[in-house]
Amino acid sequence: MTDPLSAAFEAARLAGEARDVPVGAAVVKDRKIIAIAGNRTLRDKDPTAHAEMLAIRAACAALGSERLVDCDLYVTLEPCAMCAGAISFARIRRLYFSADDPKGGAIEHGPRFFSQPTCHHAPDVYGGMREREAAELLRAFFQARR
Repeated sequence: MTDPLSAAFEAARLAGEARDVPVGAAVVKDRKIIAIAGNRTLRDKDPTAHAEMLAIRAACAALGSERLVDCDLYVTLEPCAMCAGAISFARIRRLYFSADDPKGGAIEHGPRFFSQPTCHHAPDVYGGMREREAAELLRAFFQARR
């Protein structure tokens, strides 16, 4: 299996090259990547076109199901509240993410979505994987825009 986090990083780099915020995501089932996406909010003119949302939609389509019960999600940045909600509703088993997002993140920062009593499903969460690499990718992207 190709490393899913590496696939997510490649999707993030491609998103950055297309002038979208460089965030990428990959969904894995049975040790096989079934969906990969990078942010497309600017390209699609869609505020919901975050990498996680696109990867979840593609994985659901590939499996013909609204649930991703035995799937894991790899993301280069801590998901926001919208994406955390989608992760919960999709019943994703495990979430792996790289860089923390103190401003917009909703897993270990902000609302801490999965810790709320109203959250129906919380995946196992593993943060900080290749954190420096993800943070540098984002830092370089925003520095170039200034």
